[in-house]
Amino acid sequence: MKDFKFSTLQYQRPDMDAYCEALKQFLERVRNAGSYEEARGIMMELDAMEQEFSTMLNIVYIRHTVDTRDAFYEKESQYFDEVLPTMMPYSIALNQAFMESPYRADFEAEFGSQIFVQMELQKKSFCEANIPLMQREARLTDEYQKIMAAAAIPFDGQTLNLYGLQKYFEHDDRQVRKAAFQAYSDFYHSHEPRLEEIWDELIAIRNEMGRNLGYENFIPVGYLQQGRTDYGMEEVAAFREQVRRELVPLCEKLYQAQAKRLGVDRVMVYDEKRIYPDGNAVPAGDDDFMVEQARKMYHEMSPETGAFIDFMIDHEMMDLKNKPGKASTGYMTSLPSLKAPFVFSCFNGTIGDMQVLTHEMGHAFAGYMAMRSQPISQYYGESTDIAEIHSMSMEQFSYPYAEWFFGEQADKFRFAHLQEAITFVPFGVAVDEFQHICYAHPELTPKERTYEWHKLEEKYMPWRTYDQDEFMERGGYWYHKLHIYLYPFYYINYTLTTMGAMEFAGKNALDHEAAWEDYKKLCTCGGSMSYKETLRHANLSVPFEAGSVARAMERPKKILLDAIGE
Repeated sequence: MKDFKFSTLQYQRPDMDAYCEALKQFLERVRNAGSYEEARGIMMELDAMEQEFSTMLNIVYIRHTVDTRDAFYEKESQYFDEVLPTMMPYSIALNQAFMESPYRADFEAEFGSQIFVQMELQKKSFCEANIPLMQREARLTDEYQKIMAAAAIPFDGQTLNLYGLQKYFEHDDRQVRKAAFQAYSDFYHSHEPRLEEIWDELIAIRNEMGRNLGYENFIPVGYLQQGRTDYGMEEVAAFREQVRRELVPLCEKLYQAQAKRLGVDRVMVYDEKRIYPDGNAVPAGDDDFMVEQARKMYHEMSPETGAFIDFMIDHEMMDLKNKPGKASTGYMTSLPSLKAPFVFSCFNGTIGDMQVLTHEMGHAFAGYMAMRSQPISQYYGESTDIAEIHSMSMEQFSYPYAEWFFGEQADKFRFAHLQEAITFVPFGVAVDEFQHICYAHPELTPKERTYEWHKLEEKYMPWRTYDQDEFMERGGYWYHKLHIYLYPFYYINYTLTTMGAMEFAGKNALDHEAAWEDYKKLCTCGGSMSYKETLRHANLSVPFEAGSVARAMERPKKILLDAIGE
């Protein structure tokens, strides 16, 4: 189906009875296969059916998030939330049949061992007792998303959603910035009672899932769900400590320099996004201009990215403009049967729009390449700790083209973007540690949990000052981070992969061709290797090793300190 456009794709709810019956038949066929050729054919036939199913599922997800008020797609989304967990036993049984197949060695010889590693992870992270818990979890996370999407905040004579309000965090008038952040804070504060309840229920549900699988709590299950096979909690904790030791002092210097530039005693939370006294870099045109510049950039970058961006635009595989009812998020997903990535975000006229066109498009480019390079859909996507290297590295590869998007403000963009990439990391590891605390200590009350966030800010973000905002001062900032609610233990990936992105930036400065070849290796291998194997394949370092953060930060640290005169 080459000439499709997303807006005209037909959605049809899969016949779930027929689908489950087909899975049962596949199970018997796998068990009775008389040769590797027969078993392989069954796997490929099953893979094609699953791709068609995933495409329908993701059409629903996209259209539901594009307009959370659309009653039809809300109903379809709720239907899948209920039915998907009930299908897991069929998938687990099929996986077990493949793992026990007399032709397993033949599969590994052709496809590699990672396919069976993925099957084992799915088996370890699921039991039938968790099906009703998964259904309750999905209802709660959907409620959280709807609360965020329904935000209608009166400000500056307008009614704004969360993305629209954030544009004012960069306003030239400090009092306007302060008022905008207060309005942002007030939104979360007004919903605090229900947000507390949702989080409390999610912790209880997920910890029960963990106990049903034989663990003390949910944490090991969260790691399994993230596909982590060659590192664990100790390595992540050691990485967080490297960040505290190496990056927190650097970030304090950057914010001290920012205070001097802005002419204030210290940077308040509502000043953090205001990098320059005469204004931040802003896009040199509207939403359509930005997309057209992205098209030019990707054609200039490489033949592969040129073909990719044409595909994305021609097939309408992007929904970027901000509008009422749209989910307050950004993501990349895919329609695997069409070998088509999809990018979703909410432009708001700030440098964040450029980050969407590079970050989410980095994800999409990796998906586009893997779907054209890998033989089975299990390898179309990689583990989450690898995925963010694609996106953050693409942000770095875009630096030479900043003039196309920002004109004479390009240098402002590059500095601000690099500073934000670094100052984000302490926040990212705080989000990770917060989740470990919450699941390990379910006895904490909601207010005690929120205070744990306050203590993590003191540890990782000692510069953070809320200027007498009582809700935020006692720890309310964490409520806005949807990953905590929706994607447990995902967030550390952004910080781990920042190291890989900075490594790619350094390589790119020395030898663009070599760096780009390594990046293509990273994108085309998809999920066919483990985390550490993938890093080695792309000639990247492992971020858990002692001194890794200092090494990865050496070049960006010098650039930033030189820029502020340190």
